[in-house]
Amino acid sequence: MRIKPSSAPKTPKANRLLAALPEANYLRLLPLLEPVILPLGMAVYESNAKQGYVYFPTSSIVSMLYVLENGASAEIAVTGREGLVGIALFMGGETTPSRAVVQSAGHGYRLKAAVLKAEFERGGELQHLLLRFTQALITQMTQTAVCNRHHAVHQQLCRWLLLSLDRLAGNELVMTQELIANMLGVRREGVTEAAGNLQAQGLIHYSRGRITVLDRPQLETRVCECYAVVKREYDRLLPANLFGLTA
Repeated sequence: MRIKPSSAPKTPKANRLLAALPEANYLRLLPLLEPVILPLGMAVYESNAKQGYVYFPTSSIVSMLYVLENGASAEIAVTGREGLVGIALFMGGETTPSRAVVQSAGHGYRLKAAVLKAEFERGGELQHLLLRFTQALITQMTQTAVCNRHHAVHQQLCRWLLLSLDRLAGNELVMTQELIANMLGVRREGVTEAAGNLQAQGLIHYSRGRITVLDRPQLETRVCECYAVVKREYDRLLPANLFGLTA
């Protein structure tokens, strides 16, 4: 897998886990963090393949997908600037049956697996941060499974839009309805109808693969309980003050 090095002057502290590290830990990792560009659709890692790096997105979003034998897929979680991609590396599993694909193009940093493992085994704040993030990610995965089983497509779409917005600086996502359908594991026609209804109500604008959220508060009134469950857990385990942010 070839990843284009990033020439953009992005700081690693745009990733909130890296920003939350004590200065000594951060400075030890800084020379080893490699800036990369993460283009839309790129596979960060494949199912059951050995992972050589852990990725810290700064302005991109990566989806964890499970792909069935017939090629059908469904998203089980998303990660952006609040976290990292590659928890199997420090959880001891080395590989995972899911694959990770860039959902929203942007930048990030990667760190060699051996470096991350050594830092994790030191214990201390890095280990605590990664474990708290992992617990939050597991909550997102379990809630996604519940949502996909029990809630309507328009509710799932609202949840997906809000989770994505939480991980972006702006209010626009570059994503076709076909890709959204693949992420949610539903028929494209269902996404087309749900997106059309949200657009007719003035909540979003969709054109040529770009979704712009126009009214987030109203979007939050349309979403199921799953979004709030996930957000509360992230806020509890990784509160804003941990990253030097205001709540």
